[in-house]
Amino acid sequence: MMSAGWLFLGAMIIAYGVANLLQSIAATRTTVHHTFDPGLLLRLAGHRAYLVGLVFQILGFVLAFLARSDLPLFLVQASVAAGLGVTAVLGVALLKWRLPLAEVGLIVVLFGGITALVVAAEPAPARPLPLAGVLALALSVPVIGVLGAFAARLHGAPGSVALGSLAGIAFSAAAVAARPLASLHSVGGVLSDPLLYLLIVHSIVGQLLLGLAMQRGSTTAAVAAMDAAGAVPAAVIGLLLLGDRIWPGREWLATLGFVVTLLAVIGLTRYAEPQHHHEVAAARKRVTPPPAPKGNYVPLTVGSERSQN
Repeated sequence: MMSAGWLFLGAMIIAYGVANLLQSIAATRTTVHHTFDPGLLLRLAGHRAYLVGLVFQILGFVLAFLARSDLPLFLVQASVAAGLGVTAVLGVALLKWRLPLAEVGLIVVLFGGITALVVAAEPAPARPLPLAGVLALALSVPVIGVLGAFAARLHGAPGSVALGSLAGIAFSAAAVAARPLASLHSVGGVLSDPLLYLLIVHSIVGQLLLGLAMQRGSTTAAVAAMDAAGAVPAAVIGLLLLGDRIWPGREWLATLGFVVTLLAVIGLTRYAEPQHHHEVAAARKRVTPPPAPKGNYVPLTVGSERSQN
């Protein structure tokens, strides 16, 4: 009988893809922040697109949580990157994004790597996380926050990749906390477990970092950096500590799939081009009239300029 985790995994990919698109639209319409300011989340909440995207983000989070009840972390975390494909398709269809051929090729390679992971992954319940692991998750919160404060000062693509990578580490920590929680069968057990609150804190920090990253460059680059940085720690911890399994004889396929997926998302941080920023800049150029020169010259209005183009 097929595990319900596979259905949750497929729905999660779609939900995260829609969330990435909507949140990136809101992020690029908000004043760029150069400090690690939680107030950004409140400003983003003023955009309807962000709120709808946040609903899909929460839906994706819940679906990922349910998928982690019996699917290994290396599969679930790598599959989050497949949301990039959904985001790209929606961006091209709805927002007229122009994706370079390198980016399209890397997305195809990404799906190939994830397909290999799906074939190699063996469903299994998680083992409890040792106390040392819980303490490490707690200590990582201030470390990520300090690094985020420095990364927020970076501009353009470097800032987008740095902040996206830190967001991925935060979300990876949340995933590690979620895997044992998803195997609990009582509400009381979940509410009394410190992993629940570590999961919430890391998720909020990751959401803030992702919003900052999306303001600085390509949505694809920010999300790809997040996925690349978040996949490795979760995969290693899942295999070593949480009881994640690979079908016997398919270890080579899991390794190949993970490496291909990781290289694809790293490549996307290199080749992805900004989607919204050039559109906003172009709109400003069309709307802002040039300064009127001396003499009898009459500047073109926005309407007449369009009529001549």
